Amino acid sequence: MARRALGPATLAVVAAVADAHDGEDVVVACSGGADSLALAFAARVVAARRGVGVRAVVVDHGLQAGSAEHAAAVVDGLGRLELAAEGVTVEVRDDGSGPEAAARAARYAALTASLRPGEACHLGHTRDDQAETVLLGLARGSGVRSLAGMPGRRDRFVRPLLGLPRSVTRDSCAELGLRPWQDPHNAELRFTRARVRHTVLPVIEAELGPGIAAALARTADLAREDADALDAVAAQVPTPDELPCDAVADLPAGVRLRVLRRWLRARGAGELSRGHTLAVDALITGWHGQRWVEVPGLRVLRRDGRLLAFADSAR
Repeated sequence: MARRALGPATLAVVAAVADAHDGEDVVVACSGGADSLALAFAARVVAARRGVGVRAVVVDHGLQAGSAEHAAAVVDGLGRLELAAEGVTVEVRDDGSGPEAAARAARYAALTASLRPGEACHLGHTRDDQAETVLLGLARGSGVRSLAGMPGRRDRFVRPLLGLPRSVTRDSCAELGLRPWQDPHNAELRFTRARVRHTVLPVIEAELGPGIAAALARTADLAREDADALDAVAAQVPTPDELPCDAVADLPAGVRLRVLRRWLRARGAGELSRGHTLAVDALITGWHGQRWVEVPGLRVLRRDGRLLAFADSAR
């Protein structure tokens, strides 16, 4: 690709990638869309400046006709950007969580498997994606951790572009003469995120004014700070096999419920709803001789001032 002066949008993407880079070799998850294409170019620039490795992985979910050909075309296009790339095909199995969640699980599993020692995977989520995630968490009513959205870094996954609007990645591709792919699934309103993107957010902005995406992203940052603080406090509370009720009874509810969820998961509990956790909490804070509480995979009872959990197979 011919060298050219970088435009303002591309410079913004490069700066974001540089800020997020922590010295590791970089793997870019690239779909061929504007966000990941702009990210891939910026990652190559930063890697060259810092003398680290960089490559890309293109995941083919096999959910659309011609997906294999599209993945191959993205790999070829990344090669023209002087970026080594490989395609990975996954099988998406919906276990009841829905097609979007199933595709996401398959994608992350493939990306995790592709990582080599010393590499971090960079993902192209933008501020607009963060706003959509916050709204989806709000709709589920699943608490402050859900409102915290996507972290900038978790384990070996990094999201350098969370501070940039989607328009910047599109402008970057235009500056670079790149033609990003428009995933037709992103426009299909049968998918919840697509409805949030094309219907819900525009209505909110029309009614409340511009800047909603930025405000929602700020909300995610604030919620994450609070959730991380509460998780850190809860992590300091011991959770032995038999949990003494008086050791947790006087904890603030936000901490106590986190302790109980950690204790239940360590005992082998499955997917826990808030109702499950509150029922177990009532064995501590509302004890009046209940026999036991059923949660996915466990039966929990109070005996001699302690909580005990028994797996389904042990009853």
